Amino acid sequence: MTTTATVVTLVAAFMAAFSGAAIFLRSGFVVEPLAQYGVPRSWWNPLGAAKTAGAAGLIAGFFLPYVGAAAAIGLVLYFSGAVITIVRARSYAHIPFPLIYAAPAAAALLLA
Repeated sequence: MTTTATVVTLVAAFMAAFSGAAIFLRSGFVVEPLAQYGVPRSWWNPLGAAKTAGAAGLIAGFFLPYVGAAAAIGLVLYFSGAVITIVRARSYAHIPFPLIYAAPAAAALLLA
């Protein structure tokens, strides 16, 4: 794995872990939009778990490349779903935020 791929993967893992932790800690900048989009509160912990599992999978990918690839794919799909949720809620100004989180996961997948 190249240095670039390592750095991008670490950035993607950190961003996913940060986002997952923000849900678990009920940080306002994450949970207020979720409520506005109509995401049920009962989904918040599983969504946070999906993000943190993706982060752990990216790190595991250093030792098991297929796990890292699967985690990157999962995170890209997760954040694609977030874009769809935002579009359905007609909060178009928020579309860039999940794309910012998806970009390093997609780049890690392409560089692996």
